[in-house]
Amino acid sequence: MSAAYPWLVADVGGTNARFGTVAGPGAAVEDVRVLPVAGHAGPAAAVRAYLEGQPAGKARPQSAAFALATALDGDHIELTNGAWSFSRSGTQAELGLKTLLCLNDFEAQALSLPRLRADQLRAWGAPPPATGDVAVGTVMAVIGPGTGLGVGGVVRAPGRWLALPGEGGHATLAPADDFESAVLSHARREFPHVSAERFLSGIGLPVLCRCVAAALGQGEEVGALTTEQIVARGLSAESPACSRTLDVFCAMLGGFAGCVALTLGSRGGVFIGGGIVPRLGERFFQSEFRSRFEAKGRFQSFLAGIPTALITDTLAALSGASLALEQADA
Repeated sequence: MSAAYPWLVADVGGTNARFGTVAGPGAAVEDVRVLPVAGHAGPAAAVRAYLEGQPAGKARPQSAAFALATALDGDHIELTNGAWSFSRSGTQAELGLKTLLCLNDFEAQALSLPRLRADQLRAWGAPPPATGDVAVGTVMAVIGPGTGLGVGGVVRAPGRWLALPGEGGHATLAPADDFESAVLSHARREFPHVSAERFLSGIGLPVLCRCVAAALGQGEEVGALTTEQIVARGLSAESPACSRTLDVFCAMLGGFAGCVALTLGSRGGVFIGGGIVPRLGERFFQSEFRSRFEAKGRFQSFLAGIPTALITDTLAALSGASLALEQADA
């Protein structure tokens, strides 16, 4: 295909859709705007709203790449945790695009890893290797608690990067101690399957908090709290249940990240994306995340050698969408 410039790139989650423009080969993503998914009927309407905010006379995009928070199979696309349901080909025609590439949001997030700069990361301990030092065959992984829980990987191949998309956030979540077993037991009364996303996400944190409060047995009422309220009350120590919820969240996220690292053999690092963990600040780096990441019995030494880092730039997936379009055009 011939992906004519300018390009439009988008990262669409369950709550927000982030849009940006790429002016030419090798150019950075610019003119980034964030629009609410619920405020627009579909991607075409959101794109039109985004373009209306650009200066008059600016060239319209000829090609686009949409990173979407859902599994992709065929022309019809429906967001897992959002209201949009649309046709890829219909959207392309409606927007008059020569090219429309659709990919899983964590496929794009994974493709952003090779282009991350040091100022977009905060490493836990030793930093991950520079992109130029990554050998062919090396895998890097990313997990991201946002509205849902995304999981993806990328492998260095000769002359390009290959994304490993999947739906790992829906894998079954495992407890690591008796308290977590009690928390999961309460969740199973409500849900037949407790996935990692059921706890480790924006839609999952209220569920986790309710179950933590029940396991603590102190009668604290947390059923009406939102994710934002849980984080705020947990960080301020205003609520014992919310505070313990943040501790359990970080610990279970570490255990889950270690499972992803083992599954993918991601010696190049495991990166944490999404919008929730950056809100935790120092609480995350003081948590059991890293100790639980490594706590895999005979494979502790294997995991000890794998770097972990927080992606502090919540717009990084846009550069991954740009790389996907660039490689598709190569």
